[in-house]
Amino acid sequence: MRYAMLLKPHPNVRYRQSLQKLALIELECILNAWNVDCKQPRVENLANEPFLVFEAQEMEEAAWRAVSAHSAICLAARLRDDGALLPIRRIPTGWMPDDLPHVLKYKGKTNADFTYLMLHCARAASAFAREEGTLRVLDPMCGKGTTLMCAVCENCEAVGVDTDAKAIREAENYLERSLKLHRVKHRHTTGALTLPGSASARWSEYALAPDAQAMREKPLTLRMIHGDAGALDALVRPQSCHLAVCDLPYGVQHAPREGGGISSLSRLVERVLPGCVHALKRGGAVAFAFNLNTLRRAEVAAQMEKAGLEVMSRPPYDDFSHWVEQAVDRDVVIARKA
Repeated sequence: MRYAMLLKPHPNVRYRQSLQKLALIELECILNAWNVDCKQPRVENLANEPFLVFEAQEMEEAAWRAVSAHSAICLAARLRDDGALLPIRRIPTGWMPDDLPHVLKYKGKTNADFTYLMLHCARAASAFAREEGTLRVLDPMCGKGTTLMCAVCENCEAVGVDTDAKAIREAENYLERSLKLHRVKHRHTTGALTLPGSASARWSEYALAPDAQAMREKPLTLRMIHGDAGALDALVRPQSCHLAVCDLPYGVQHAPREGGGISSLSRLVERVLPGCVHALKRGGAVAFAFNLNTLRRAEVAAQMEKAGLEVMSRPPYDDFSHWVEQAVDRDVVIARKA
């Protein structure tokens, strides 16, 4: 059976080429995780539109759900020998409003579709690729919560940490407005964690559910913590997360700060990773995106290995590098906790 999946359009022609490369990588990661035996997937123009095309046996529902959730596609179909396309229903992975991660705009915001790619590839690399239960996603530098919102849209729980109290408040305000607009059942609570040395860290948590029964029995949770990513072991329970996904500062408009002074990006990665490992379950995976103009892939990989992670260095995980804009060439390193 031949599958053809239409890629989403993008107004930037050059970035569109980057998306085609990333779309292939994401597809290969998912297919490998589900042991789908198929011919080499490729980007092929059909009626002058770009499609991901591959040939495989008809997939079981769970595998197709993972494939059809691909971050870069807007239509899935069977490709007949005569060139006709027979649309196939894509299986939803969650029940939250799908506009949630996209609407809030701010300087330095990660493209939500790219965040979904990182989530999918990290999950594929982990021991939880086929897990049916709810996963928990950590973003150690969550900003205004794009990763957290993508996670709950995929029926995952989420916890994020950031030093910017204003960003967390803006994320809270946006969430409250959006959840009321879409009439999503939710409960908002706040509190503080007691830290060593009599310090504390404020947290804000949303319980989310599609109906009253789910709210009583098992709602999804999205938690944001105002704290230092270098102190994750005091902020997040050990072995409580399945994935850690983060788009690191690019070091173009601003540099990371530590103790009131400017810190190098390499030092930032070194400080954050031990806490991520502490928070991850065995078999969990870390995905860090970064700017190749300010941080080398080899540095990130070395820090991950130093923290005790197994870096995914073979295809399709070995090269996510792509152009984003004039000062940003982005890459991703994914590693797994043994």
